[in-house]
Amino acid sequence: MTNALQSADSSATTLEASAQLAALLHAVCVAPLEDNGWIRVTGEDRVRWLNGMVTNSIQELAPGEGCYNFVLNAQGRIQGDLTAFLLPDSILLETGQDQVETLLAHLDHFIIMDDVELTDISGQRKGILVAGPCALRAVQELGGTPCSSPPPPTLLPTHVSLKQTAYRGAPVYLIEAYSPLVPRFEIWADGETIAQISAELASIPKAGAQALEYIRILEGTPRYGIDIRNSEAARDLPQETAQTRALHFSKGCYLGQEIVERIRSRGNVHRTFAGFELKGTLPTSGTALLAEGKPVGKLTSVSAIPLAESAANPGGRPTQLALGYINREAVDRGLILDYSGGIATPIALPYAIS
Repeated sequence: MTNALQSADSSATTLEASAQLAALLHAVCVAPLEDNGWIRVTGEDRVRWLNGMVTNSIQELAPGEGCYNFVLNAQGRIQGDLTAFLLPDSILLETGQDQVETLLAHLDHFIIMDDVELTDISGQRKGILVAGPCALRAVQELGGTPCSSPPPPTLLPTHVSLKQTAYRGAPVYLIEAYSPLVPRFEIWADGETIAQISAELASIPKAGAQALEYIRILEGTPRYGIDIRNSEAARDLPQETAQTRALHFSKGCYLGQEIVERIRSRGNVHRTFAGFELKGTLPTSGTALLAEGKPVGKLTSVSAIPLAESAANPGGRPTQLALGYINREAVDRGLILDYSGGIATPIALPYAIS
């Protein structure tokens, strides 16, 4: 799951989104978290049971730690994604709101003789995102606590954690979220507390959905249902998504593990998730990639991103980037990739910001 970022908001102008993106990349922005869903897992068997249902190691988590996971079927195809946080008395699963019902049904099917209970708690809390290089300082100063100097940049891009803390006496969850490009924090509490926190953060620019989508594509974070597909048209395997942070290869058996291990032992997949820089007209999502006149991939997310002028971007022209899938053979052979209207060049992710 990429932290359930909203889809592009057509009401935000390019100028507004550009200013919000600049704040996200170089300062700090806040945004409501409205598309996230939560499942609570309780019962004496919760750790053992969940460890057998997801692709990462739940049994190795310490209280307060989290990890990103895929949920697979017996054929190893991705059925959903989630981040699991271990608490002393439960496990909290954060996913997209649109995945909650499906994941509950899928997971509940495999509770046989286990002491495990699943509860949809999505409506019990509201959340706010604080993201950008100055996000940690903004979070530390909440509640009137001064922070005399910027804290050192100690955050690890793949580390996720959940801290149970308080804001002016009210209990809150503070999440250090996945952050391959800029630090990001999520604050979850009851609606009244989130309203108070939002008021305290009112001087910080608000990030709209379009700016958050820009960041997601710059990061190269796939979104389930868009870049991670489970439909008649395409059903992706874990290694095809290039999200190694979701996989643990020595945790023991879990649903779909045989297929994941078979792919690992063979050393490769035929296609892989990647980023592309586009030259030409901006295509639409779903556009095919071609090499030597044959289909070799497909674009799943596409955007013209208004990055600031730099040596790498003279004139400050929008940078056309895409996420999608490409046959590994085409990459390994260094074939020229084209699409209807232009050329696509594979790039490293996250995108290098000058």
